[in-house]
Amino acid sequence: MNYFRKMCGCGTNGFCVNFRETFWSFLGSLAGITAVGALNAVLLDQTGAMLLIGSFGASAVLLYGAPTAPLSQPRNLLGGHVLSALVGVACAAHLGHVPWLAAGLAVSTAIALMHLTGTLHPPGGATALIAVIGGEPVRALGYLYALVPALAGALVLLAVALLVNNIPKTRQYPVYWY
Repeated sequence: MNYFRKMCGCGTNGFCVNFRETFWSFLGSLAGITAVGALNAVLLDQTGAMLLIGSFGASAVLLYGAPTAPLSQPRNLLGGHVLSALVGVACAAHLGHVPWLAAGLAVSTAIALMHLTGTLHPPGGATALIAVIGGEPVRALGYLYALVPALAGALVLLAVALLVNNIPKTRQYPVYWY
């Protein structure tokens, strides 16, 4: 009986954001994703390398929508993406012939590793999954996937977060680095 009672929740969502916070979240995410996207276009044209991956959309929600949250801090952003990318590539390389198993192990191992290293960043799970299901362009990168796009794109998002999130007096980013 207590097991199911826990699923009922214990209160209401107290999350309420004013227009000013919404504006800065919008502006930051627009600048961050646009910067990564623009650099992605240049890189694709010049080198064939990609910089934009889907998990960066979720990182933008955290960095610009909840900049003081523990999961939004630089250590989590960078460590979460890089470690998860490495795990995803390893799972794809060794278990790619069984994609459903590779996908499950990539995400769950990435979560465990992020927990153990203090770098939990939920979009990292998607970064690991993309390494497994991203198709031939991602697979061809091998472990380079951890550097470009995972680290390089996350660094661009971080640079924009440092610039935009510190413009208004009501925001501070980061709360901590380590």
